Amino acid sequence: MKEFSEELFTETPIVGILRGYDQETVLNIARTFVNEGFTNLEITRNSPDVYQIIEALVKEFEGKLNIGCGTVLTKKDAKKALKAGASFIVTPIINKDVIRFCVKKGVPVFPGAFSPTEMYTAWKLGAKMVKVFPSANLGPSYIANVAAPLDFIDYMPTGGVSLENIEDFKKAGAKAFGMGSLLFDPEMIEKNDWEALAKHFRIFKEAL
Repeated sequence: MKEFSEELFTETPIVGILRGYDQETVLNIARTFVNEGFTNLEITRNSPDVYQIIEALVKEFEGKLNIGCGTVLTKKDAKKALKAGASFIVTPIINKDVIRFCVKKGVPVFPGAFSPTEMYTAWKLGAKMVKVFPSANLGPSYIANVAAPLDFIDYMPTGGVSLENIEDFKKAGAKAFGMGSLLFDPEMIEKNDWEALAKHFRIFKEAL
């Protein structure tokens, strides 16, 4: 477990989500990511060699990146992620045991929630932010509507956040954004075109 940097998180409040890439590819992506001023990276648990990848990222980027583990479903998963050096945990679901475990350890946790009841439950249990998922199906207006009565919750829409709607999500009340393939362009990565990916990242950075 490594210390989570609030300063890094707020510097660029986009959590980049990488799923399914090998270690060499992840490290190349991360170098470009950091060079363009991004500060929060999540590796999903269902990626190959996820814990080795987290260890490698921590070794190279500690102090430059908050490195988290995503798709965490159980407390056992969370323990393994923290042992590898993850500084935050992301879930696609509400698992009270996972949230309580992270809170007890002082580790920021971003649980996935869909309904107002799930969002409120996650927040009351101690979530750092509530990951509104899948946001592609809900849209900015859903967050705005939920945030009207639940304005004390910090929301992080994930899944479907794009250049076209990130401003709308901000206006709706989102404090951070989880982004996967729309940020990490699969074609550029497949071609190892890091220059194109860097330019792509710059566009998203400017959108913030």
